[in-house]
Amino acid sequence: MAEPKENLQMEKIVSLCKRRGFVFQSSEIYGGINGFWDYGPLGAELKRNVKELWWNAMTRQREDVAGLEATIIMSPAIWKASGHVDTFSDPMCDCKKCKKRFRADQLCEDQGLTLIKNAAGKFELPAGTKCMSCDSKELTEPRPFNLMFKTYVGPVESEDNIAYLRPETAQAIFAQFKNVLETSRQKVPFGIGQIGKAFRNEVTPRNFIFRSREFEQMELEFFIKPDEVVEAISGSVVTVPETGHPGEPQANWGWQAWHQYWVEERVRFYEGIGLDRSTLGFHRQTPAELAHYARACVDILFKFPFSKKDEQGNVVGDELEGIAARSDFDLSQHQRFSGKPMGVFDEELRAAWGKLPKEKQDDLWKRYYDNRKNYLTKSAKPDETPEQISQQATEDANGLAKGQYIPHVIEPSAGVDRLILALIANAYSETTETDAKGKTETTYVMKFHPRVAPIKAGIFPLLKNKPELLKKAQEVRDLLRPWMNVYYDEAGSIGKRYARQDEAGTPFCVTIDFDTLGEKPELLDTVTLRYRDDGKQERVKISELRDWLLSRIR
Repeated sequence: MAEPKENLQMEKIVSLCKRRGFVFQSSEIYGGINGFWDYGPLGAELKRNVKELWWNAMTRQREDVAGLEATIIMSPAIWKASGHVDTFSDPMCDCKKCKKRFRADQLCEDQGLTLIKNAAGKFELPAGTKCMSCDSKELTEPRPFNLMFKTYVGPVESEDNIAYLRPETAQAIFAQFKNVLETSRQKVPFGIGQIGKAFRNEVTPRNFIFRSREFEQMELEFFIKPDEVVEAISGSVVTVPETGHPGEPQANWGWQAWHQYWVEERVRFYEGIGLDRSTLGFHRQTPAELAHYARACVDILFKFPFSKKDEQGNVVGDELEGIAARSDFDLSQHQRFSGKPMGVFDEELRAAWGKLPKEKQDDLWKRYYDNRKNYLTKSAKPDETPEQISQQATEDANGLAKGQYIPHVIEPSAGVDRLILALIANAYSETTETDAKGKTETTYVMKFHPRVAPIKAGIFPLLKNKPELLKKAQEVRDLLRPWMNVYYDEAGSIGKRYARQDEAGTPFCVTIDFDTLGEKPELLDTVTLRYRDDGKQERVKISELRDWLLSRIR
């Protein structure tokens, strides 16, 4: 599990993750398997908390989002329509000397070089590129390597039975769009959220759980009206600043406003679980970086210990989440490949269209036609002619008058495992002190926000040889257990128990002492509550303890 020697901070984090039961290497007793990780007792709780918080924020606390949980294996036709079968690949090269395989872009990046893409669209290694294992410059030319894991459905391993482990959770949302729309009684704009496993056969998994072959995603596909539809209904489409939160959604929002809204909503979420804005970075993709169907994409970055620095020495950060404006590409693709309609009927549009002046109708029609024609041209099948494409774009644009259109989508897509690593890295704190005798000791504290902390409170009887203390402590434990994850510990000195919970990231510790039992009558049925981050202590009534803790961990 060791990270490169020069990254001491990551070494310490990985070591603590194993020692305290956050993350273990998968199949470790058999030598491990690269790119796969298991979550231990604390890691499982941390991950569950993060997913539950995302689900609450993105679905349960919103009227305009519904949930979905789809299968990992779906029809391979879905991945053909989405482009994954033909284009979901990384450039890969091999060292002819040591036979090791590398992702060509990462190989170049690690050497301060830039992978070359020639006029024919093929990748080339720049002069001087060498193997990172043996320093040989005898490298094969980069070639595409499809990242999807292949499997077979049914008893016969044949070409007809090939299927894939999903490389993302988004496509299931698009495939089930109409079913969710109809059964949830939603109207555009609305979203569909999903949390689930995804699999990518990464050439070179690295940086602990940041880039692995099995991972989990939290994705929202938020479906919106095309700008032409918004303008037909509202009279205009508002443009909002590209910084700051635009406020509550408005009827005249087009894709740009919705995109900025979701960027800021996602930042608010991260701030709410302990990732201050100062720990984040933002990258607005350039036109050259964008997928051909995307109008914009903002990557929210986190400054990991392994993140590189820019020319000014500032840590840039690595991607935590991408928020993309994907136009109507996805639903359009599935409509074309499945033959099933993916458009919606909007009575408000139909009524508004009939009231528009002819010149306004013509203007909106032409803009919608041009956008549809552009999509159809870029996604054209080999046997489709320009005339057929123009005819289809015309039919699509004519649908506006009937209140029909294909929704566009804004996609906030976050990696659960990357977020777990960000939270662990952000929480990690160590202090080294030397006592009067010259003995040096390092203590570790995981300063998780209480909302994500795996254990919310440690429950300690002051002494384990006093039955009355144990009984009372167990009563306190049982009082809190239905409401939060608590940990009962009676072993060792109270200082050592505090230290163990500090390493686990527990924000509060509750000690049941003799005053709890009434040694000082005025303190009867109170406990000592200790704060993790500063060691501060106070007395709290047992009758008020549950509500006191709940107000700070939610």
